[in-house]
This record gives sequence, C-alpha cells and structure tokens, in this order.
Amino acid sequence: MLDRRGFLQVGAVGLPAVLLNDAEVFAKRTGRKKRMAIVTTTWWYRSHAWHMATRFLVGYPLNGRWHHPDIEVVSAYVDQIKDNDLSRRRAQEHGFTVYPTIAEALRNGTDKLDVDCVLLIGEHGDYEVNEIGQKLYPRYRLFNGITDVFREDGRSVPVFNDKHLSWNFEWAADMVAQSKELKFPLLAGSSLPVTWRMPSVELPYGAEVEEAMVVAYGPKDIYDFHALETLQCMMERRKGGETGVRSIQALEGPAVWQHLAEKKWSPKLFEACLSRSQTLSQTDEYSHRYPSFDLMKQLVETPIGYQLEYNDGTRATMMLMNGLVQDFNFAAKLKGESEPLSTCFYLPPNPNVVYSAALMNNAETMFMTGKAPYPVERTLLTSGMVQTALQSLHLGQRKLETPHLNVTYKASRASTFFRS
Repeated sequence: MLDRRGFLQVGAVGLPAVLLNDAEVFAKRTGRKKRMAIVTTTWWYRSHAWHMATRFLVGYPLNGRWHHPDIEVVSAYVDQIKDNDLSRRRAQEHGFTVYPTIAEALRNGTDKLDVDCVLLIGEHGDYEVNEIGQKLYPRYRLFNGITDVFREDGRSVPVFNDKHLSWNFEWAADMVAQSKELKFPLLAGSSLPVTWRMPSVELPYGAEVEEAMVVAYGPKDIYDFHALETLQCMMERRKGGETGVRSIQALEGPAVWQHLAEKKWSPKLFEACLSRSQTLSQTDEYSHRYPSFDLMKQLVETPIGYQLEYNDGTRATMMLMNGLVQDFNFAAKLKGESEPLSTCFYLPPNPNVVYSAALMNNAETMFMTGKAPYPVERTLLTSGMVQTALQSLHLGQRKLETPHLNVTYKASRASTFFRS
C-alpha cells in the first residue's frame, strides 16, 4: 500500500472558482448535463449530505444570482438510512434512485460506470470512536467502493471527498495515490478555505512567514480539522511552498494557559486573532472589551492548542478556545512587516450556511473541467495533522516527530475563496 507514496512531491494547477467561468463554458460546449452519483454515510436535516448534495438538486446563490449546476443527480448510495432519512424523499422529488450498493449507484442500473462525477460525503452517522477520540468514519471503505468500479470498468471520473480523507493517514495517502494511479482528479477538505473572509485578504504568494496562528472553537476531531485547514490554506502559499510538518505537540488545559502566560505563543498574533473575531465573548457590563487573562480562564473551561513545526522551521499554533470565540480567525507574522496579516474566515449561520455553496462551487468546477482548483495534498496533510495531534494528547501531551507528514506540494497562485 505504502509504496505508492512517490506522489507526494507534486504541483497543482489552480482555477479561480468564484465565477465558475470554465464550468459554464464547458456546459455550453457539450450541450448536456453531467451525471452525478452521491455516496454518503447518511442524509438528514443539517447533515453534510443535506448541506452539500442538495446544492446539486436545487442550486445555490452565486454572485447575486441563483446558480443551477449543469449537473444531474442520477443515483445515490446511503450507508446508514435513519428514521429521519431524507434521501428517499429527495430521490422521489428529483427523480434519482437510491441503490443498495456503491457499485450499483455508480453504474446506475447498467453494467458499466454510468456517471460523470462522484460526490463522496463521509460525515455523520453511527460509527465507533477509537481510543484517541477519532470517529471511525468509513471514508476509505466508501472510496474503495468507488475505485473498485473504476478498475473493473476501465474508466474513472472526478471525485470530491468531504472533510478528512481518512482518520488513518496511511489510508488517506493511499486514496491520493489511487487517484493518481487511476488518473482521476480528487478534491477534498473543509469549507473554511473557500468561504468569505473579513477582511477579504490572501497571504501574499511567496511571502516569508515567521509564525502563524489560528484561534477557533469546537470539538476535537471535528473542528480542529476545520481550523487546521484554515491554517494550511494560508501556510501553503509561503516562500518555497509546502515542505511538510516536522513535529506536533498538542496541549490541553493548564498547559495552554502556561504557554500563553509565558509568551511561548505570540501574544501579538493571539491579539490579532481575537480582534478579528465577530463572536468574542463579553461580560454583561461591557459591549465590547478585550478580555483579560483572568476572564479568558473563566470563559474557557478546557483550552486546546496544537503546536506545529514545519520542515522549513516555520512555526504555527492552532487553538480551540470554546467559550471565548465561535468562529475561525487567522493571523501571521510576515518577514519585514511590523503588523500581522489577519482575517476572520466568515461562516454564515444555519440553516442556509452558504459556505457549503462555496465548497460545492469548487467541487463543481472540478466536475465540469476535470481539474482540481486546489491541491488534495492540503487535505492529506491536515488529515495527518489531526491524527497526530490526538495521539499527542492521548500520550500525555507529548511532542511527536512526524516524518510521515513530509507532504510537499506547491499551491496555486490563484485564490479560490468567495469574495462576492
């Protein structure tokens, strides 16, 4: 399995996804809609399938108009059908079939692959949790069900994988290796890198980054992934491109406060992140006040911090500060700049969550053009970061060397986040 890792030193071609120009030109040229199969763990109100698959059934807002993808959902496979299942209702409403196996969904009632693209959503559902706190979503199993059909039928189509590639880094690496072996574009990851930013800034391509930080919120193994994708979509643009990660140490509770108090993590970057937050917690007697250290300790019951050292020596910190913020905020110290570059990655509220439209806009671009807008190696790396950080916590907050995270790649110069 692991002998496929020669793929790690790669380049990526970037396509601006905001206007979807390439996809729209392709649709007009071919004169027909592409056919999609949806493969998902489960499908119910506010599940990821509800957020994302529905975009290809009813469209989504794009640049002040309602955009309807030139893609027709023709089939689906649902791994766990619950009492509150929506897949069968959506199938009846929109004229597609929910099949009992992945192979049948991809062949859509025929004996050969009969779709042009696959939307893989391996989030939500009843699955086991391992000893380090990872929920064992079957993304690798579902992915292999897809690639088995590709091999048997001698044809491959683009695949989008929601969130992590796999909870197991070796499996995640194999997913990317299979996409290269079978020659199909693979896109993956979080909505955070492609959602709006306040302000709408990008890390300058080729900038020298001295240190970076993300202050976010949410549970481990779920939102730490989003926060690390927030970090990585910026860090991959630094001078020299992505070099991989040398070590990770995860801290929890008092150790986080100690690092902040001793200024082991940049106070200026921490302040910049909090100053960008749209959800900074306040006491009743103030409308907007920068929290004191004592107040932060009152607000945040269990702070979590991941300290990353990249192979080129760059340092970065990810913090989950539940009770202090409820958004994702990035800051970086660039060489030669006195003030940090900082921004808030904006997530519109439920139930509309248009940031999933931003993600599906990028997936649609790949489905229509056959080219991934940004490198899947970003999500390969962040998948491994999450697993290693949780291992670090499980092993008593030990610093872990990460030679397996020598994932090197070049990000595209073009940006793919929403601006309008």
